[in-house]
Amino acid sequence: MSQPTIESILSENRVFPPPAEFAQNASIKSLEEYQQLYERAKADPAAFWAELAEKELHWFQKWDTVLDWKPPFAQWFVGGKINISYNCLDRHLTTWRKNKAALIWEGEPGDSRTLTYAQLHREVCQMANVFKQLGVKKGDRVGIYMPMIPEAAIAMLACARIGAPHSVVFGGFSAEALKARLVDAEAKLVVTADGGWRKDKIVPLKDAVDAALEDNGAPSVENVLVVKRTEQKISMESGRDHWWHDLQPNASADCPAEPMDSEDMLFILYTSGTTGKPKGVVHTTGGYNLYTHMTTQWTFDLKDTDVYWCTADVGWITGHSYIVYGPLSNGATSLMYEGAPRPSNPGCLWDVVEKYGVTIFYTAPTAIRAFIKMGEHHPNARNLSSLRILGTVGEPINPEAWMWYHKVIGGERCPIVDTWWQTETGGFMLTPLPGATPTKPGSATFPFPGILAEIVDAEGNPVGENSGGYLVIQHPWPSMMRTVYGDDERFRRTYWEHIPPKDGKYLYFAGDGARKDKDGYFWVMGRVDDVMNISGHRLGTMEVESALVSHPAVAEAAVVGKPDEVKGEDVFAFVTLEGEYEGSETLVRELKQHVVQEIGAIARPGEIRFTDALPKTRSGKIIRRVLRSLAAGQEFAGDTSTLEDRSVLDKLRGSS
Repeated sequence: MSQPTIESILSENRVFPPPAEFAQNASIKSLEEYQQLYERAKADPAAFWAELAEKELHWFQKWDTVLDWKPPFAQWFVGGKINISYNCLDRHLTTWRKNKAALIWEGEPGDSRTLTYAQLHREVCQMANVFKQLGVKKGDRVGIYMPMIPEAAIAMLACARIGAPHSVVFGGFSAEALKARLVDAEAKLVVTADGGWRKDKIVPLKDAVDAALEDNGAPSVENVLVVKRTEQKISMESGRDHWWHDLQPNASADCPAEPMDSEDMLFILYTSGTTGKPKGVVHTTGGYNLYTHMTTQWTFDLKDTDVYWCTADVGWITGHSYIVYGPLSNGATSLMYEGAPRPSNPGCLWDVVEKYGVTIFYTAPTAIRAFIKMGEHHPNARNLSSLRILGTVGEPINPEAWMWYHKVIGGERCPIVDTWWQTETGGFMLTPLPGATPTKPGSATFPFPGILAEIVDAEGNPVGENSGGYLVIQHPWPSMMRTVYGDDERFRRTYWEHIPPKDGKYLYFAGDGARKDKDGYFWVMGRVDDVMNISGHRLGTMEVESALVSHPAVAEAAVVGKPDEVKGEDVFAFVTLEGEYEGSETLVRELKQHVVQEIGAIARPGEIRFTDALPKTRSGKIIRRVLRSLAAGQEFAGDTSTLEDRSVLDKLRGSS
């Protein structure tokens, strides 16, 4: 199955209206109702968001100003006092939800736990008090490097409770990648586990933390809190390392939520950039709380009876917004699963749907394409009749995969919400509302109410129907990132200077190209910069190139994304070697493993091609569009006038 082409997407004319019975029971019941909501938000965004903030959230103190916009820096609900942990937990304890399941957790080996809102509140308060015992104060950063177990969410909520911004690092990242993030965030505490289960194997997380902290590698880290998960043998450094199960029993379950300024930092989450150093995306408290709350509620048409499952990892923004903060703020039951489909049980996800009666299932196109390859017999062997809404996230979904998802998983009865957004946006920007929006396979449909999206050319002028351009946002929204941690200039340069302001409006450029069809539907075409989308996760080409070049055999490397029917893109590396080295299968394996060690398994190149030289401009810039064509097995027909040495391209063609 191939990635969608522009031609196939724009000729897609199948339309799926919301099922009548579904629409009748939905909170937003028709396209007309969505359009009225959208126009009201567009006419007065500040009033729209203020009304929702007052109605939907608990504030210790109301704000003075809804929006303070000094481009490109926004502040929302200025002067307001709020705590997202309180909104996710405490306010539900005075209602019947106190004894409702907040988190359902299923471990890969088959163990499970369910935490009610009262139980989750107790454990969050205990962990918050342990953080305090370990010297964490309001404003201190806490690194979280965890498997998908309840304590990962508990640690996040405990940080938010006491005003200590968290920086969650995906458990698949290497010790080197972890160290870089701990150093940049100046983390004071690291929360981890002895290990976690994934694909029938133990991921040795504590060993990676030890390697990251070796030789004072992250000097700001004073303590490490370790959750016992796999019971494998690990080393515990006296005075620095502490077992959670030793400290929890004596920790008080009373920890009042700290009233936070609406603009106090909630978390830093690192995302790939086009330079080698990842960007620390900063999100603050009040606006992020409101936006994740509303997008969860409206996009998933959330009901109190739902069992909601987002299959992402909390190490990514999807896990932050749509496993932890959005669902819990709404008082929903959120399911967490530790593992992944694997040879011993390729149908494990459908087992979980059947076991818990999951009603909302939110996953990535990468996963859907993998399900297709595994065959229909796995889902067909389980009872999936509880499902009522399906969702996709992470990258554009090709229409064929959308149709399979609709038919085989949804039984042709479940609306599909195909969402487009980013780490930087905090929440959904383009999304159907399932009771209101007729969907088209492969389209993220329309902007969420309050989001002013447009497709423009390089000068900021709107482009015509079915004309490709840059996807931009024309007005601030509550959950927008506030800056790059420690680097306001990089924030300005990366997101606000690609396209000049138009009619006095600053344009946030998302880095994606898109088109709009005759009905106004948005079709996101993918990245226009040097960031790859591997299994729905963004990875900078420079990060992988830097890792390759750090190997003594490599003189130079250029990395591009190659279309892949399962992952969306795979890492394809062109490598020139130092004089005494020769290309071999042994060296290929060694270089792949070196990248895994430097960054993590997600960055492992699918293919490495050795070459004497790389195609460059006269100013020395590698022309990656040539390499992308070669990696995809396509003939490059673009402009090569800037090539310094045409023979390099001819040699590369000959070796492909």
